[in-house]
Amino acid sequence: MDERFMKEALKEAGHAAAEDEVPIGAVIVCKGRVIAKGHNMTERLNDPTAHAEMIAITAATEAMGGKYLNDCTLYVTVEPCPMCAGALAWSQIGKVVYGASDPKRGFSIFSPSLMHPKTEIISGVLADECGSLVTEFFRNKRK
Repeated sequence: MDERFMKEALKEAGHAAAEDEVPIGAVIVCKGRVIAKGHNMTERLNDPTAHAEMIAITAATEAMGGKYLNDCTLYVTVEPCPMCAGALAWSQIGKVVYGASDPKRGFSIFSPSLMHPKTEIISGVLADECGSLVTEFFRNKRK
């Protein structure tokens, strides 16, 4: 199940790449159904907070009709940054599943306690596929 929804997040990452955004994608699932999608839009919106997770959280809370996502799971291609981890904690999301770790900006290197204490965290789902998208994006940028 986790791989199935991570593939949906990878599709969102592909949309980001097509828009020349850092290719990170996210989907939020509730009761086996995707209720929200997001991909990085920082360049398009000229907004440093427009990360895939933030876009998806906003869409999910609208779909749920409230600010808490305790019965939901976020699937995101790269480990959330501290800003996104904080927003996920405030939303009280039930579970976070991410693909590639982010050893430079991931929340876990700064403060693993940023997530809500009841949030289950699973890492490494399709990690190679998720990580290679970002690696290739920045490799091409340096050329």
